[in-house]
Amino acid sequence: MTNEQKWQLYKRLVSVADAGLYYGQDAFDHERYQEIKEIALELLADLTDTSTEQLAVLFGQEAGYPTPKVDVRAFIEREGQVLLVQDKHTAEWSLPGGYAEVGLSPTANIVKEVKEETGLDVVETQLRAVYDTNLREDIIQPFQYYKFIFACEVVGEIRQNFETDKEVQAVRYFSREDLPVLSQVRTTEAQLQQLFKHEPAIYVE
Repeated sequence: MTNEQKWQLYKRLVSVADAGLYYGQDAFDHERYQEIKEIALELLADLTDTSTEQLAVLFGQEAGYPTPKVDVRAFIEREGQVLLVQDKHTAEWSLPGGYAEVGLSPTANIVKEVKEETGLDVVETQLRAVYDTNLREDIIQPFQYYKFIFACEVVGEIRQNFETDKEVQAVRYFSREDLPVLSQVRTTEAQLQQLFKHEPAIYVE
């Protein structure tokens, strides 16, 4: 079993323990589920440089039944180039977007994210892809994400001072042949090359 397979297995064990802690009624069951979670966190710590204390914070029990998180991203194309944003902390690039917020539809989320990160007003035109990060074996992520990629059309510009954004330090268009260093947890080259094909299909990765 590879480390990635172990990571997914132990992560699943944490999720099962959290579900038991949320739904369990018996005090002794709570103790058992808590012990299971602590053991799973120790196993996870052995696979990384992260301590069990840090993992306990990272995997803090969620309210309700544990479910995958939702990430929304915008594929905005102009003259064969794609719009990417650069993270202030890592200097890596990705499609604009981020976590979906409660109370907003997926399309409302992506319109909001693009406006905040790029200053552009957009409209969503098509759901182009859905990726399941749990199926990736090249990186280890603490949570499972469903990544929704929407094709968007620019309808106006509002903000010019992109460097003042809290998370983004630059916004640029790139050709498929000259892509920058990408944030592998947010956007991969394989995903971009797939999106450039303009195939009206939903991909699951």
